[in-house]
Amino acid sequence: MTSLAVTAFAASVLDSTAVLAANTNSHDHVDDHVIQEQRENLAKTTKDAGFGPQSPRDLSQHAGENTRAFSTAPAYTAMNLCDIHFHENAEHKGGEFTTYAGNGNGKGFGTGFKYDGTLTDAELTPVGHPVGDSEYGDLQSGDTIEIHFVHSTAQAQPGPTLGTCLSDAIANPQLRVETVVAVLVNDPKAADFTQMAAVSKVDGLYQAENIPNNLGTPVLYEGSTTGPSYNEKGSPFQVTWSVRPQVIKVDINSVDAWFKDNVFHEDHAHGVRNLVENVHLLSPIDQ
Repeated sequence: MTSLAVTAFAASVLDSTAVLAANTNSHDHVDDHVIQEQRENLAKTTKDAGFGPQSPRDLSQHAGENTRAFSTAPAYTAMNLCDIHFHENAEHKGGEFTTYAGNGNGKGFGTGFKYDGTLTDAELTPVGHPVGDSEYGDLQSGDTIEIHFVHSTAQAQPGPTLGTCLSDAIANPQLRVETVVAVLVNDPKAADFTQMAAVSKVDGLYQAENIPNNLGTPVLYEGSTTGPSYNEKGSPFQVTWSVRPQVIKVDINSVDAWFKDNVFHEDHAHGVRNLVENVHLLSPIDQ
C-alpha cells in the first residue's frame, strides 16, 4: 500500500478537521436542491468508473444493482480491531434510527438520522460543560451517535486514524465495520463507553470485547468507507458492514472521559455522508 493510498484511506472518514460533528442547531439547513445536486454529482462521477458498492444506506431497502465482486470479510473476532470513531447522528437509516435530522449545512454537519424513541427529562439533563467541543459544536444529552469499530485482516494495531488499518505487507486487507448506534443520556446507569471501547488482545488479535451483541440481528452488507468527503465522489475502499438495528443508551459522561484518554486520539464526533440511494451504487442485501 503506497503512502498516498494510506493517506487517502485515513482521510476517507476523518476528512481532517473539516469533518467534525456539528450541533444540529449550530447551522442553518441547506435547501433540498443542494443535497439533490450532490446526489447527481455522485452519480456522474461514479458512472461507468467501476466503483464498488457504497455506504451508508437505508437498511430497510434491500435492492441493489452493484455486484462488483469482493469477498465478505471474516467474523470480526478473527480480525484486528484497528480504529474506533463515531459520527454525530447515524449515517445509516434503519431499525430504531429513522428520524431524519435535516439536511444540515450540506457538508456533513447537522444531518443524518436520530434515535426514534423518547427519553426522560432526567436522561436529557445537560452535563453542564462541553463534550467533544469543536468549532462546529459539541455533543449533548439526547444526541445520537453511530459508532464504528473498524477491523482489518492486516497485522494492524489500534491507533490514530484509519491509516492504522492498513499495512505495507498487505496491500489489500479486508475491512469490516461493526456498527453500534447509541443515544447519549445523562445517566451513570447507562452503558459506559470507556468499557464498550476498551481494547484487549485475544488469541493474538486486538479486540473490543464489549461490543454490544444484544441489539438485534445485525444487517450485513457490502459497502464502502463513509464520511462527507464522499458526498460527490465514490469511495474506492471496500468494507463489509455489520449494523445493529437497535439503539443502546450510553452515558454521555463516559464519552467525555473516553475523549480525554483513548489510543485513537479521538476528541470529537465526525460528520455524516449523505445516504446513498442510487441502486447502481448499492449492493443487494440478502434477506
